[in-house]
Amino acid sequence: MRVHHMAGHLIRRLNQISTSAFTQRMQERGVDLTQVQFAAMDAIATFPGIDQAGVAAKIAYDRATIGGVIDRLEQKGYISRLVSKQDRRARVLRLTKMGERLFEEMLPEITDLQNDILTGLNQAERDWFLKLARKAVGPLSEDALS
Repeated sequence: MRVHHMAGHLIRRLNQISTSAFTQRMQERGVDLTQVQFAAMDAIATFPGIDQAGVAAKIAYDRATIGGVIDRLEQKGYISRLVSKQDRRARVLRLTKMGERLFEEMLPEITDLQNDILTGLNQAERDWFLKLARKAVGPLSEDALS
């Protein structure tokens, strides 16, 4: 099959592997959290007071659907939405105490989980893969970090 040699297929397979590993790890820990929710929590932890659109930009997620992610995080008690002091129409996001605890508890788990995603690669190959993946994703990933 030709598709097995195509970047799109391999990227889709890596996404399946990543999603499966993340889901399994969260289930083992009894935590109800998705990859996108964790990424959103990371953005909120890094930029307390960020708004929904800012979270979407930081994690390269669709602005139209980030609202559902934020709603679920709020329903779980992991984040709070507060009226902005600068703009009463805007809502700013912060991790709650429970959200901070969960984030800090899960961060080492998620970091460790990265090894499960690239099991077929040694450390030098993983480093090289990550360098190439960041290059392939391009400037958007750098914009999201600032």
